[in-house]
Amino acid sequence: MTRLDRYIFRQLAFALLSVTVGLAVLVWLTQSLRFIELVLDRGLSFLVFIELTGLLLPGFFAIILPITTFLVALFVYVRLASDRELVVMRAAGLSQWRLARPAIALALLSTAACYALNLFVVPETQAAFRAWQFEIRNQLAAILVQEGVFSSVGDDLTVYARLRDRDGSLRGILVHDARERGAPVTILAETGRITPTPTGPRVTLENGQRQQVERVPPPAGSPPGTAPATRLSVLSFSENTLDLARASRGEENRYRNAQERSLDELLNPDPEERIPERDLRRFRAEAHNRLASPLNALGFALVAMATALTGQFRRHGGGLRLAAGIAVVVGLLAAGLMVGNLAARQNALIPLVWLNAVLPGLVAAWVLSGMPGLPHASRRAAAP
Repeated sequence: MTRLDRYIFRQLAFALLSVTVGLAVLVWLTQSLRFIELVLDRGLSFLVFIELTGLLLPGFFAIILPITTFLVALFVYVRLASDRELVVMRAAGLSQWRLARPAIALALLSTAACYALNLFVVPETQAAFRAWQFEIRNQLAAILVQEGVFSSVGDDLTVYARLRDRDGSLRGILVHDARERGAPVTILAETGRITPTPTGPRVTLENGQRQQVERVPPPAGSPPGTAPATRLSVLSFSENTLDLARASRGEENRYRNAQERSLDELLNPDPEERIPERDLRRFRAEAHNRLASPLNALGFALVAMATALTGQFRRHGGGLRLAAGIAVVVGLLAAGLMVGNLAARQNALIPLVWLNAVLPGLVAAWVLSGMPGLPHASRRAAAP
């Protein structure tokens, strides 16, 4: 790399680092607001909030790095053109590809970073984030029951305690358990205490009632289509235990989505998991998206070079061409989202994912080379 290449590369690298970190932090701040209520309702510390939402940062970097690579390459080269530095470089005999070499080198580094994030870092952090979130909602919530607050444990279990003593014992307890479909249970108890177990927290209730709505089948000889009647069953007890950590479907293992799985798990899922066909299609589309999306960093950088090096930018001109380059990348991003959703529904469209990642770079490289093969280009080359 020559001194001139290092000069341009330093500007690109510093701008890329600053813009990427700043934009990632901005996205993190906006997205982390969704989890403030979750943390505050559970009584967790601010440090837990930072650690939990910090696991989302690698995913943000993987998404925005191709975009910031394009923005940095475009605006750095436009500034060089408006300051007449590119004019001097061209007068020294540098070709378009020679001028674009620092940006391409930076784009290759961004592509490698995106591959490392997509294939290794993001699945691990997503799995840790989902597991921690699941634990907070389904286990820690039960331990951190606050007095006078309806605490939700999962989607179908609610616990309320009127008072909580310093020793952790509860008074005036109400538990609504709807985990058994079609047979919700409401439990009222005078006192209780929560004890952690290897399988999760468990509450022991004393001196209370267990109320359950039961369906009574119609008596024999009833007309066809007679709806079953309902009956309220009330049972008094002196002591009763309830497992608060059990999932609503009775499953011990949490189902992992596509973002949490490694590339091998996406392409070769375990048959014992009995994954639905709809999720299998999503897994295959996610695997190809992880392999293809990092190429956007290189493709977007080439689009930036085709925009900045093939036009004339002055201090008070060139805005239309600049807007056209940005519009192209915005269109490519929208097309990528649309193609990704279509490929997840129909795996026959997965080649479109690769086409969307590779074709823009090839077209931009062709434009950067002077669009060889066009009639006007060949006539201009043959002119004396």
